Amino acid sequence: MTAETLRIHPDEPEPELIHHVVKSLSCGNVVALPTDTFYGLAVDPVNLKAVDRIYELKARARHKPLSLLIAEVAQAYELARNIDSAFDRLAEKFWPGPLTIIVKAGSRLPLRVTANTGNLALRVPEAAIPRAVVKSLGLPITATSANLSGLPECTYASGVREQLGDKIPLIVDGGPTARATATTIVDVSGGGNSWMIVREGAIPTHEIALTLQR
Repeated sequence: MTAETLRIHPDEPEPELIHHVVKSLSCGNVVALPTDTFYGLAVDPVNLKAVDRIYELKARARHKPLSLLIAEVAQAYELARNIDSAFDRLAEKFWPGPLTIIVKAGSRLPLRVTANTGNLALRVPEAAIPRAVVKSLGLPITATSANLSGLPECTYASGVREQLGDKIPLIVDGGPTARATATTIVDVSGGGNSWMIVREGAIPTHEIALTLQR
């Protein structure tokens, strides 16, 4: 297998090209595409074979849930349960942007996507391409970084091709990603407005704390 490379405009994604990506995802394929941090591996999260394929490709531990990209905040309320004001404040301040928020999963997505944790890691990215794909697919997409275990994350499509070009059918080239820093991950799944930084990345901890203390 040699991956097809599809060039899509990063700011104004062409609808017919987005449709091509969605068709591939609907067939159960893994597609690499740019986010606002690194290139990520997208699949339809309801297709368990496709979800398994990502774990195989990345040699990723099965207890680690996959983060999901959504197109707008409203989707989070459809996918999660017991959302409280800590989530609301973070989403209002930092989405779209490089913040991943862990929440309690609702019943719409398979437990396998949560790695049987019952939690979802959600994000609205600034990048237009993944948002357009999510809107067209009508579902969130996975967004784990498009790199092999132990190798660096990719900010260009060429890096994805070097690492994964013979393992996936489609790479979307949307030019360089806007950042080269991972997202910050905040866990608010405990409820009661409790929160915990799981990983500090593009957004510093003090900004998260300030937002949640208001």
